[in-house]
Amino acid sequence: MKQNYRFTVQSNQFTGECVPCTLDVFNQYVDSQDVDFKISIRRAVEAAIRQAMPLDEYLNNPRFLNFCQKQKGEKFQQLTETEKLLQWVANQKMWLPCFIFAVREFGLVPKTDKDGNPVLDENGNPVMYRRRKQPNILELSRLFMFDADHLLISPREVFERTQVSDFPWKVLLAHETSSGEGLRLVSELRPELGNIADNQICLARELGLMGMKGSTGKPVVDDSCIDASRISYCPRREDIYYINEVELFNYNNHE
Repeated sequence: MKQNYRFTVQSNQFTGECVPCTLDVFNQYVDSQDVDFKISIRRAVEAAIRQAMPLDEYLNNPRFLNFCQKQKGEKFQQLTETEKLLQWVANQKMWLPCFIFAVREFGLVPKTDKDGNPVLDENGNPVMYRRRKQPNILELSRLFMFDADHLLISPREVFERTQVSDFPWKVLLAHETSSGEGLRLVSELRPELGNIADNQICLARELGLMGMKGSTGKPVVDDSCIDASRISYCPRREDIYYINEVELFNYNNHE
């Protein structure tokens, strides 16, 4: 039976095509060993560095050694071992699968290679695919993403503020970010408030986060999420606080 979908997903932000994200596809990603590794290793390495713990376990990791072998630039070679580890785990995050919650469908455009040349099929015809670009958006999902990272309080504590009976937004998904220090919410857009940016500002105020600075000294609210084509990195299953599967994946009431 054909499954409903409401938003799109890429296997990675660099080469992945934007395809429908059904519940089955979502579950495959959040339960995958690769996603678990990428997020777990980032948190473990960053924690070990903060606590000045031995790094041999990570410096000898085959994936880290393979990553280093692929870095040919002189700038990378001049980094300390700690700096190389941090680059590696940042790279792990960047290659996570990513959801585009605000967009239900992107239009087909000609695929190009890294040099901008058109990719052709075996018959010499342009290969078409769904690219994640703002001008390619065909249909919005009426969902929006809210991201607050490097919080000085528990992300779960902030999430609990959304669980009161009169909370003004319908939250359909809530999870920790890959850093373990942030919260991501996916909610129904309230059109009467305006666009995505307007909803995010109002939600930040409702949560008491407007203007708050985090552990990095920067505002905890990520205002770059106002772009409808903005990606949301896939979480691990254990990092999901709440999910409303029926409304997150069912688009029947929004056609």
